[in-house]
Amino acid sequence: MFEAPYPPYDPTDKAGFPYETVLKRWPIILAGVVDQLHRENHNLFVSSSGQEEKIEEGTKFIEQISRLKYEMARDHALQPIPDDGGAHVATFNTELDRLAALSKNTWYTAPWLFAECYLYRLIRAFGAQTKHWRAYDPFLAQKVDAFQKSGVSIHKIATSIRELEDEKVKLEGDPENLKVLFREMIQMCLWGNATDLSLLTNLSLSDIEHLQSVGKDAQTARQAFILKDDQDTVWKQIQSVTDGRVDFVLDNAGFELFTDLVFADFLVTYTPHVSKVVFHPKLIPWFVSDVTPHDFKQTIDLLLDASFLSASSPSEAEKDDLQHMVTRWKDYVEKGVFSLPVPQETPLGGGTGSTADFWTTSLPYWDLKVHVPALWQDLHENSSLVIFKGDLNYRKLTGDIVWPVDTSFETALGPLAGSFPLLSLRTNKADVVVGVDKQVAAKLDSSDEKWRVNGRYALISFSAKSD
Repeated sequence: MFEAPYPPYDPTDKAGFPYETVLKRWPIILAGVVDQLHRENHNLFVSSSGQEEKIEEGTKFIEQISRLKYEMARDHALQPIPDDGGAHVATFNTELDRLAALSKNTWYTAPWLFAECYLYRLIRAFGAQTKHWRAYDPFLAQKVDAFQKSGVSIHKIATSIRELEDEKVKLEGDPENLKVLFREMIQMCLWGNATDLSLLTNLSLSDIEHLQSVGKDAQTARQAFILKDDQDTVWKQIQSVTDGRVDFVLDNAGFELFTDLVFADFLVTYTPHVSKVVFHPKLIPWFVSDVTPHDFKQTIDLLLDASFLSASSPSEAEKDDLQHMVTRWKDYVEKGVFSLPVPQETPLGGGTGSTADFWTTSLPYWDLKVHVPALWQDLHENSSLVIFKGDLNYRKLTGDIVWPVDTSFETALGPLAGSFPLLSLRTNKADVVVGVDKQVAAKLDSSDEKWRVNGRYALISFSAKSD
């Protein structure tokens, strides 16, 4: 197995973002889960009878989360994941044993990437061991609420895509125009990641609309914040194929998934280069806002519901533009042009043993070929481009290691480099950064000490497939 020459990030540095995460962010997230469960239990109590067993289980679920929050605040040791019949229990617990031997198995000493993945796997175990809460996503309401506040940007994008239809013939005959549009689409997809519910816990409607601004002026302004920019190389890779397949290793549900679907739609509908897109979701609730199979299906259903985004007061023309675009997506899903590696109806915790359950381990992606050879083989042989969305995927691609900032992206990928054409689209929300000039980083360190974690800066990092 690959061993990085530097240590992983952890919370032992009180000035670092991992420490702030354990001290502030995770307790807020856990408090939110407790509040949501209280609401669910209350609604069950007042609205129906015969739910005593579910209410009792819900109360125990609340107690488990509350105890977890208590233990985290007091730097207790991470307890073994209980055997809930789900995936990777042994993988997590074996790593816990290794960390215990190193005295790095408490909330304020464990490697940040491992502890964060462990946290969400443990929450899943609490629910999975119940009879009535096995299919419950404690973050679902939060995901839907944030998505519903994105109507202005969603309708604006849908109208822009509708306008492209009149220019489709011209676009197909002019690669330069396609390239310009590709740059617009990839930046939209990149900055769609700005809405991350595990980081942005208190956003107003106006805050969200500002983050999601995707007009040309906003794109131009944001270009200065892209610290590594491989857009042109990615476009050359896409141009090199005809009727190829693109894979999205998904990050957030809601608006970000919407932008992923728009990007995929552009590649399939408006270029001759892509004819199939595979979307890789998480099989359990993960990092608050990550896409599950249910989220994927629900996103299309909600967008086809004319009432869902009514708060943004769209015009009839805007409604029609959105319906037109999303109806095409639904047709693509039905025809297999858009697909998941598991059925959309897969329940939470389902799909155990499939290649899809790899995405909810704590393992870096370095040794994907060893851990899940079938997944590696599929991507190696069949994918023209694998797009890893968001910050967590970037952390796993690089191992969340304290790499020097000018380390090449390929070096940080370890043995994964060269396996398949690989693109990471990431807005910076964690300390690990590679592929950036040391002088640029030093200037940012002096002018904006939070540049690695505040989401203002981004990286478009590409690694080609080896011959």
